[in-house]
Amino acid sequence: MAVTQIPEKQRGGIRPFHIWLVSLGAMLAVGGWGIYQTLWHGLQVTNLTDQVPWGLWITHDLSAIALGAGAFTFSAVVYLFRIKRFEPMARIAVFVGFLGYTSAMLALAMDIGRPDRFWHPLVYWNVHSVLWEITLCVILYSTVLVIEVLPILFESRLFDNRPRWRAFGHKLHKLTPVMAVLGLALSMLHQSSLGATYGVLSGRAIWYKPSMPVMFILSAIAGGVAATLLVTMIVSKLTNRELINKFLRRDVARLAAFTLLAYLYLKLWDWAATSYYSQAPGTADALTRLQATTPYTQSFWWIEVFLCGLVPAAILLNRRMRRQEWPLMGALFLVVFGVIINRWNVTLSGLVVPPQWSPGVLGRTIAVAYTPSWVEIAVSVGVLGYAFLAFTLGAKYLPLFKREAT
Repeated sequence: MAVTQIPEKQRGGIRPFHIWLVSLGAMLAVGGWGIYQTLWHGLQVTNLTDQVPWGLWITHDLSAIALGAGAFTFSAVVYLFRIKRFEPMARIAVFVGFLGYTSAMLALAMDIGRPDRFWHPLVYWNVHSVLWEITLCVILYSTVLVIEVLPILFESRLFDNRPRWRAFGHKLHKLTPVMAVLGLALSMLHQSSLGATYGVLSGRAIWYKPSMPVMFILSAIAGGVAATLLVTMIVSKLTNRELINKFLRRDVARLAAFTLLAYLYLKLWDWAATSYYSQAPGTADALTRLQATTPYTQSFWWIEVFLCGLVPAAILLNRRMRRQEWPLMGALFLVVFGVIINRWNVTLSGLVVPPQWSPGVLGRTIAVAYTPSWVEIAVSVGVLGYAFLAFTLGAKYLPLFKREAT
């Protein structure tokens, strides 16, 4: 069923669209300069060191992958659990997931220092490495996303005069249930393994623990669902079209809210088990170092738990607030922002804390400072420019919202 078309405004909206494209072009130019500097001079143009090997780019990478989790979530809901009322969200979720993963790989290509060796994990297997398992899963799942995106591309107006390509796209679309199964398995593996990368660091067991894989999965599902619904509502506002009906919008909002509450429940019990109820000297010592060297405590309670956890959950579960577009969009943005803050905290707060008191400083804790260099910021700006430009063109030219919920 075609989406409900609301009469569009006059041509006055073309000028802002052109300004938006020029702005994205500027972002890409800035990113190109940063990529050139990185490839020509190496990682010495960054503020990454042996003490702080992961910084802004890894945070960008983890956030993009988490916010792309709506792809496997909606594919599983529609094609495995057969909840067909969510089907209008499947295409946009796959497209957002594709952009999230390709953005992550662009950032990662700069971060590894030698992008020309990206193929090494495919040849030189290290089955004892969590990062190797993540690499293979991301490569395989990215292939799944390409297979899922191609039918959307071939169905666009660009292929109106290419019936063979369109027929090929229909054949690929028949593989969607199989791709949904593979995508769910691969996504669950690498989303959890991203958390396990930190969870296996036994030297920092207070803030990196075995519960990290499960918390990474739950936060990714909540953030991915919220991001998918948020961009759908933004496109609906900008194009003055009703892309999904209000009942589906409320159902997706509830899905994001319940997943967010599950994540918060596990997160708070995890904190209680390792911090509140534990009175061991080693635990107290580790927490003191964490609090003395990072703003983790404040960002944990005030941003992650309260502002980006309890507040959006309350809005998304309140019937009156959920029916209002602007409060709903604000709550979805807070969920997305909370996922980004969590990935920043996980990547930096725990890693810059020394695993033990520095000797000879009489109790003072020495931490490593980190501020992204201009090159790091430029590359991230360029990657964001790519994601925004690709989504803008996709929303304009691809049939991402072909069918409406019934």
